[in-house]
Amino acid sequence: MDEPSEGNAVETLDIGLCREAHQMGCLIGKRFSGLIKSRVATDLTLQKQLLPFARTPRAKSLLEALETSNRERYPRYWDELLGTAVGSGVPFLHIMLLNFRKEILPFIPNERIKEKEEAVDDDCSDVLVVDESMAFAAHNEDANVALLGHTFLVRAELPNGLSFTAYTYAGELPSCAFGFNSNGLAFTLNSVPPSNDEIAAGGVGRNFVSRDLLEATGLADAVNRIRSPNVSVGHCYNLVDVRNRRILNVETTSQNRFSVREVGATPFFHANMYLHLQVKQLQDENSICRQRRAALLSVESKEEALQILGDAADEKFPIFMTGPTLHTLCTVLIDLDEQTMTIFKGNPKKREISHVFRID
Repeated sequence: MDEPSEGNAVETLDIGLCREAHQMGCLIGKRFSGLIKSRVATDLTLQKQLLPFARTPRAKSLLEALETSNRERYPRYWDELLGTAVGSGVPFLHIMLLNFRKEILPFIPNERIKEKEEAVDDDCSDVLVVDESMAFAAHNEDANVALLGHTFLVRAELPNGLSFTAYTYAGELPSCAFGFNSNGLAFTLNSVPPSNDEIAAGGVGRNFVSRDLLEATGLADAVNRIRSPNVSVGHCYNLVDVRNRRILNVETTSQNRFSVREVGATPFFHANMYLHLQVKQLQDENSICRQRRAALLSVESKEEALQILGDAADEKFPIFMTGPTLHTLCTVLIDLDEQTMTIFKGNPKKREISHVFRID
């Protein structure tokens, strides 16, 4: 059950049973048309990098390859995107660019990136623990400030009886952030920085893989959905099986390379660097500093995990971010024993709950 708090800024769209993917996209686009148009107008990455690049001859083959790869593998999700464009009244090119930003940005010539901040897209932090006394995944959803006020929750039921709940970025597929389904499978995501020569042009997009996770039947099926596609850009997935009390951390990159680590009693903190998959990666000082800071803090309870995610002791690279470029949009706690997903607004140290969902 969803229990919104008074003054909660994140709206929830309960679609109910939806038989057609295009219809689902239309309903989301129509309901959140204002948010999608606002994001498109104010997103500097879209306006100053992606759109100018998309108008160049160099972009044509890349965009065509991305469409072919993703439309062929995930025709229903592609129809959802088309429906989102129709429902919102936003050109499909804009919707496509938002969903493939990570797959396009590495191929934009450096001279087109005028401001370093424009290239900073997203970061996230997770604290994961499974022991005899507690089992949870705690996650900060961090993103560029352009996403502030441009997110919402989508709840939907599919014809096969599966239902899902997904925290969604305006204009993007549910969910490039976190979500869960009625099979007891939940997930959070962490961006990772493979070097440019580790990125495959025109492959499957991260947003399509995470949308597919919302339909996973269980942990093994979720891992298979992650490792099967020929992805363009690497990613990190925290898979939570509340029914069997297990958490897996899965890191991926191009050429079907992946690594799986099961979370146990030793608290596992993941920021935005690869930790166990051997791959060439960029050195992200922000992530390195958060990882180092978290290593100094104890995790003896869920409350202490939230304290870590609310930590801002490092003024330059805090775990809990408040700008000017990156901002923690919300914090989520997935409790495997209570089988709940709790979303906190503001600093999680203050325990301001905006939503509580039962995962079953």
